[in-house]
Amino acid sequence: MGLLNDLAARGQAVWLDFVDKKFLAEGGLQKLVDEDGLTGVTSNPSIFEKAMGHGDAYDEELAAYDKANPGAATIDRYEHLAILDIQAAADILRPVYDRLDSKDGYVSLEVSPYLANDTDATIAEAQKLWAAVDRPNLMIKIPGTPAGVPAIAATIDAGINVNVTLLFSVEAYQSVALAYVEGLEKRAARGEPIDRIASVASFFVSRIDSKIDDKIDAGVGGDAAKALKGKVAIANAKLAYAWYQDFIASDRWQALAAKGAQVQRLLWASTGTKNPDYRDTLYLDTLIGKDTVNTVPPKTMDAFRIRGTVGDTLTENVEDARKVIADQEALGLDLKGVADTLVEEGVASFSAAFDDLLGAIAAKHPASV
Repeated sequence: MGLLNDLAARGQAVWLDFVDKKFLAEGGLQKLVDEDGLTGVTSNPSIFEKAMGHGDAYDEELAAYDKANPGAATIDRYEHLAILDIQAAADILRPVYDRLDSKDGYVSLEVSPYLANDTDATIAEAQKLWAAVDRPNLMIKIPGTPAGVPAIAATIDAGINVNVTLLFSVEAYQSVALAYVEGLEKRAARGEPIDRIASVASFFVSRIDSKIDDKIDAGVGGDAAKALKGKVAIANAKLAYAWYQDFIASDRWQALAAKGAQVQRLLWASTGTKNPDYRDTLYLDTLIGKDTVNTVPPKTMDAFRIRGTVGDTLTENVEDARKVIADQEALGLDLKGVADTLVEEGVASFSAAFDDLLGAIAAKHPASV
């Protein structure tokens, strides 16, 4: 039992922000489950691009698929490989899912980033991937864009677990939390079960500090703003969690809870520090709280085992967090504008990674369209 296991006692789950065929086959994920209490896995186009686009680990499976499906489209070739990885990860995590009675043990697979601004196409893609993977402990990742919000509600309504991604502002988080509730309410109104439907809201952290810190370094806000370096992202996350606590105490949520609904957990994403001046466990140490998830890259996970600190930090100094957010606004750091930019950049980044991924797969023999 180590520091990562200690987080479970505080009500926080640890998920791995990584998936790779070789890692799964060689027992890497199982080891983390057994030794560190890991309870979930996330993927995204950037992760798959690194896994599939480099080396030859996937070549044998790809060749077999191509032989059975001559002339298959590149997107279909990618989905075949991704689905195999996701199924393998889901099967490893299935005992966790069963032990925790569907409260955890999930693996996430993202809809195509090309669909981020298309509600109907996102809904259709979510249903297609859900059927193809065919595992109850799958979560479909849908971006929390304006087009994604109604897609989230519809996907939950269809009984599909959802990991909402690319959330940077409290307001965006509130929208997707209410979309989750809307989906559950529609199911409940039809008399359909809601007790085994799960969702997380992936709230990004380090990218906010990177943008805000760059503004401060460029002179925005003057000397007064320097005291806010490395503080805005954590404050933003704490205020999101404070809203969550208020919301689950509301009559609207309690009506669903009485029917067995699971809370939509806040998931802290982008938790590897990007500024070398900050301690490498910063976004784990400061965001520990009940009913949350921290999705952690392997390097940050290794660091936390050695020098992480565990405490109920998410609910500490919330009034200080409110002051940080008020001060950044008064100093012109424009967190709202930063959050809007980061959503656009996130969609573009995942689309570019998807371009690279499909290009790498298309280039592998035998060539396909």
